[in-house]
Amino acid sequence: MTKIRPDYYRGSDGKDLFDRFEEGLLTQEETIGFYKGNAIKYLTREDSKNGREDLDKALTYIDRLKRFKYPKNVGTTSLYSRL
Repeated sequence: MTKIRPDYYRGSDGKDLFDRFEEGLLTQEETIGFYKGNAIKYLTREDSKNGREDLDKALTYIDRLKRFKYPKNVGTTSLYSRL
């Protein structure tokens, strides 16, 4: 469990929203926009809200974006990497 991906976001199958978005719940463009938007949100509020915690959250979204867009470079695959 992490602060950005707590266990209560997981379904009975163990998947969370990140997994579901990447499996086709959102389009590829929507998923990328979601990750970018949340990274920007946490970066811009870092000074005024949660400091380092927000930077960690931004990094989580940036890492997920990298894994989603460039799966061959990070050793993971997604539905869209096969397109």
